Amino acid sequence: MPETRLDTARIRAARRVIDPIFLDTPLYRCEVLEPDLGCAVSIKLETANPVRSFKARGTEVVASRLADHGQRAVVCASAGNLGLALAWSGRGRGLDITVVASRFATAAKLDRIRALGATLELVDGDHEMARDRAAAIARYDGIRLLEDSLDIETCEGAATIGLELVDTVRSFDTVLIALGGGALATGVGHVVKTLAPEVEVVCVQPLGAPAMTHSWRRRRVVTTDSTDTIADGVAGRCPIPAVLDDLLLVADDAVLVQEGSIIAGMRMLLDHAGLVVEPSAALGIAAILEYRDRFAGRHVVTIVCGSNVDVDAYHRWVGAVPIHRRF
Repeated sequence: MPETRLDTARIRAARRVIDPIFLDTPLYRCEVLEPDLGCAVSIKLETANPVRSFKARGTEVVASRLADHGQRAVVCASAGNLGLALAWSGRGRGLDITVVASRFATAAKLDRIRALGATLELVDGDHEMARDRAAAIARYDGIRLLEDSLDIETCEGAATIGLELVDTVRSFDTVLIALGGGALATGVGHVVKTLAPEVEVVCVQPLGAPAMTHSWRRRRVVTTDSTDTIADGVAGRCPIPAVLDDLLLVADDAVLVQEGSIIAGMRMLLDHAGLVVEPSAALGIAAILEYRDRFAGRHVVTIVCGSNVDVDAYHRWVGAVPIHRRF
């Protein structure tokens, strides 16, 4: 592996500080999906935990190190899941947590952040504005700024998912990873390419939030003026250069999917697998739907990365009744 910010030994060590409730998450072959998708599909379920997403793998590492070094406060910007995870990890270690988010973020995520005792500050803009405000708070208060994907703990915490994949699945051809800021993709991608280099790492992003995919394709940072997607968890506009460098080392491809495919993926996961997921978690299924021929006959693993979704919005997107059933 060429030079990268990630370290496999540190990733293995991260498992020792992450609460076991977030480790060894369900991983299973979901055969009921396969007739409609035309390939073997295994699901890595990162929603069966107290924060309903993979993000706590990273925040557990961050909070553990802060507590060990006597630091008592940390601030982050979040679309919801990172802040929720940091609030959970920080509460257990006596840390003061501040989360900055857009007031247009998913209400269910914001409510849970408050319920966990974090200070929540809302901005009248998107995630990039929240990042700027969080940085300002960190400077003014002299506290730790946690930057998702830039701070290596978030990537290496997420990378523990990769260890579980390569240690558990006997053989798979492709792993489909939701791509936002890049922590999940670079972390899992690093482990897979280090320990199972024959496996194809494919990142998936919404067509309405394509900045990191365009950056990967052009091998330089490409920003966008806005985003337009229901997948709020991956809706960034300004990729981080260091994270892009890591991604370029591990991603075999990055693809964009339409909103209709994301919704179809959510409905399939509900109908066939009984899973209520947020839009970002359905990106892998959306990619198979849109690029069916590419994945035909392969064994594909997709990481179902979050299920913090507003119930009313979910019903508007997928409907309360599944489209069809298979038994």
